[in-house]
Amino acid sequence: MLFQVGGQGARPTFFEMSAAQQLPASLRAALTYSLGVFALRRPLLHKVLDYEDEFFALLMAVLESHSLRTTDGSFSESLYGLRRRPVKVSVKGSSSGAESNDKVYDSALRKRQKVLSVVFLVVLPYFKSKLQSIYNKEMEARLQASLWGQGEVRVDEAGIVSDQGETSQAQVVAITGEVSNVARIKKNFAALIGVCYPWIHATNEGLSFAYQLLYLLDGTAFYSLALHVLGLHVCRATGQELMDSSSRISRIRNRELERLHGPPWLKTVQRVLLNCMYTSLDYAQTGLIAAVFFFKMMEWWYQSAEERMSAPTVYPPPPPPPLPKVAKDGLPLPPDRTLCPLCCQKRNNPSVLSVSGFVFCYSCIFKSISQHKRCPVTLMPATVEQIRRLFHDL
Repeated sequence: MLFQVGGQGARPTFFEMSAAQQLPASLRAALTYSLGVFALRRPLLHKVLDYEDEFFALLMAVLESHSLRTTDGSFSESLYGLRRRPVKVSVKGSSSGAESNDKVYDSALRKRQKVLSVVFLVVLPYFKSKLQSIYNKEMEARLQASLWGQGEVRVDEAGIVSDQGETSQAQVVAITGEVSNVARIKKNFAALIGVCYPWIHATNEGLSFAYQLLYLLDGTAFYSLALHVLGLHVCRATGQELMDSSSRISRIRNRELERLHGPPWLKTVQRVLLNCMYTSLDYAQTGLIAAVFFFKMMEWWYQSAEERMSAPTVYPPPPPPPLPKVAKDGLPLPPDRTLCPLCCQKRNNPSVLSVSGFVFCYSCIFKSISQHKRCPVTLMPATVEQIRRLFHDL
């Protein structure tokens, strides 16, 4: 196993467990992005994106159920060569003879543990996602209320905007005719979620951090609270266990094929459908990971191409404008460029006149512009607002 580097025995490393835990979130992000790309050409897929939580929960329920049934591990855990084992291992009834020296302990998961594992892996994350969505909408409604007035403006699922302030009841009655009890319950529930969800989220994150820190420091054998509640350890699958799981999958499928009932043509159709389903489930892990890699690579490729196409063309800097010419009736320039053309002394508090670019003493140029309203060298019209202070000597 490539992921067993750095581990001690059958206990997975912290990085293996962390990678297995983060894989579903990465998979969901990649699938959402992929569906969004396809929806640009197939608008029908927007309906799938509208029910993103339900679609992903259904997909993960199928994958997690199949993985727990065949490998005693979750979808992401089986990908990393891990499996789940109960803390309290039951003893098999041993028979006499050589068979009594075979497997004495039964480390397979019970049906109840598999069902509860699906609940913790799929159902609870689904409800957490829905609560997060409700909380975001509630916070957005409160933000709108704070921006638009004292009344609390909310948008319900039907798209009706209600103003719950001092005159909210009259406004809602005038708009909708009567307030639905279901809508009122939804609004009260959303307000309750807005108050309670931050504490629920903080508690969940705090417990997750505590368990992960203890697991990293060898303070506990459970990586998460869910595993502790279920009484399950996560360990590496040995080569023998992988072979046993393959033979167990074959036995399960053979029994399912033998249980088919009906006329011969119906059995043939059922057998074909089951074989297609088995093939899809067998290659689900490899196919999904390959699809994620492919779409992320395509995203990077097209994003790089778009950046190259949209990047502004870099032109060489234009040449500086020509020096302003000294007027015939203007003040001549001194041979020493560090001297002020007006007082012919070293410039004090040097300032530039923006219309011509020549530098003078601030007091000298200020008096000259105030009196003559023009540059003393080029005789170009100027005002005192066009004098700019220079913070270094030229």
